[in-house]
Amino acid sequence: MEEELQLVIVTGMSGAGKTVAMQSFEDLGYFCVDNMPPALLPKFWELVKESGNIHRVALVVDLRSRAFYDQILKMLAGDRRFDNSVETEILFLDASDEELVSRYKETRRAHPLAMDGRVADGVRKERELLAPIKSESQFIIDTSNLTPRELREDIFNHFATDQTTTFHVEVLSFGFKYGLPIDADIVMDVRFLPNPYYIPELKNKTGKDKAVYDYVMNQPATEKFYEHFIGLLRESMPGYQAEGKSNLTIAIGCTGGQHRSVAIAERIAKDLGKDYVTHVQHRDADKRKETVNRS
Repeated sequence: MEEELQLVIVTGMSGAGKTVAMQSFEDLGYFCVDNMPPALLPKFWELVKESGNIHRVALVVDLRSRAFYDQILKMLAGDRRFDNSVETEILFLDASDEELVSRYKETRRAHPLAMDGRVADGVRKERELLAPIKSESQFIIDTSNLTPRELREDIFNHFATDQTTTFHVEVLSFGFKYGLPIDADIVMDVRFLPNPYYIPELKNKTGKDKAVYDYVMNQPATEKFYEHFIGLLRESMPGYQAEGKSNLTIAIGCTGGQHRSVAIAERIAKDLGKDYVTHVQHRDADKRKETVNRS
């Protein structure tokens, strides 16, 4: 059975959190578009349906696309669908007038409906303009007292499904001689473990080879270290998730990124993969081979 297309229209008051909302939908796996010109919508939706691999779309609509509101209201006058294969839902982000004015004051930005006047006047005009679309919205979030993390949690709670993955773990092995990975959240140095590089029959292999993996794991220092480290990772994962992090990169480094770090990274990915969506990558495992081949 063909999966039904899902469309979420994200709209609401300027300054109420649409940027945070869009980032949240991106982390939920939605194909996100910010303020598409109304005239392009039919062609865009045709391309989405033809692609066959896009099933969730989020469109941000605000005062920069005022003409879009008329099209949305006309669409909702029917059965809330573009067609029989598209399930449509409107998320409306709101906040009190006082909070919106305060946010504009903090950012020192002009309101789009009061470029030369008072922010409060722009907020009032916008609220009047958006009243019809708000009344048609299925999901309204008042962000007056919400932090960005709390808004993200509300969106996740409402729109995440059993098929939605919101937290990924990337395990990366690397060699210190080639530099630290700039995107690492956690870095662990395993250069204190004995180096298989100095074993002639292991020198040209990597930590993915059983002989090297077994050599690293059978060292007296390895198991004690590993149990402490994997325990620390398991303890910290829920905290990263609670803070709204969608992707965590754990980098394991040794001298050349070929033996020890690769073996440890493989084991971590296997263990964490039991509870989280986990990927492993070995950045420098073949660097030495490439250097030898070039010479």
